[in-house]
Amino acid sequence: MKFATLSYQEKKQVCVIDSTKNRFWPVTDLIDTFDGDMNQLVQDYDQLKGKLVIVSGGQDLSEAKALAPIERPRRNIFCVGRNYHAHANELAASVFKDNDKNPQSWPIVFTKVPECVIGHLDTVALPGEVSQQIDYEAELAIVIGKGGKNISRDDAMSHVFGYTIVNDVTARDVQIRHQQWDLGKSFDTFCPMGPWIVTADELDGSKTRVRCWVNGELRQDGATPDLIFDLPTLIETCSRGITLYPGDIIATGTPAGVGMGMKPAQYLKSGDVVRIEIDGIGVLENTFK
Repeated sequence: MKFATLSYQEKKQVCVIDSTKNRFWPVTDLIDTFDGDMNQLVQDYDQLKGKLVIVSGGQDLSEAKALAPIERPRRNIFCVGRNYHAHANELAASVFKDNDKNPQSWPIVFTKVPECVIGHLDTVALPGEVSQQIDYEAELAIVIGKGGKNISRDDAMSHVFGYTIVNDVTARDVQIRHQQWDLGKSFDTFCPMGPWIVTADELDGSKTRVRCWVNGELRQDGATPDLIFDLPTLIETCSRGITLYPGDIIATGTPAGVGMGMKPAQYLKSGDVVRIEIDGIGVLENTFK
């Protein structure tokens, strides 16, 4: 199934989506006892999924606005750096220069604050004098469904609820200046997410394609089989000594082709449009101003 948080008739609703037919069904129409947000749906999904039976034609998806599927994550988003070989190579002399030279040692993990999340077609705010080097990073994101601590890689995929798209927008000059990356990754509006979540029974996140266009120009084109650290390893790593909870998000890294890696570097400017598409999920598009 696909699930979205939609704004429809001045009301926010968690909805089932059929993107091929351009229809949606509020979960409250299917389960009259449900009264929660996407975090609640993810947490209770095992008990709810048998009741999510489509019995009508639904409503026109074009009449609703897709918000970020998890508008306000309960805590910081886990993010992984240097997780495609080609991307690690293109930035080896910049943001990765002080890291272990062996890219297969341990994943680089940092976080983005929940407040930076925005939705499909929302505007990303360029920060002006605070940073002049704003970059895009197209990423597949895992949504945790079943919590746990010290999860083994063999059991990791049973903890996945589904997948969505994230643009890990980055202030490169701030990222380099502070060495720890959280500040340069967490500016307001710097985490576009969406347009919805596809459940794990409908998408194999280990075998999908991630592409990104800037103003119609294809910049990134990668496949998740090329990840340095695969999805089970990332879940295992993030849960080492840390309890993961339903609704936690792990952004899995970006392919080669970011603006910083171009010669000369191509940073985003006002009016630029970044479009990300992941096979099996859909499109996340945002304008930078």
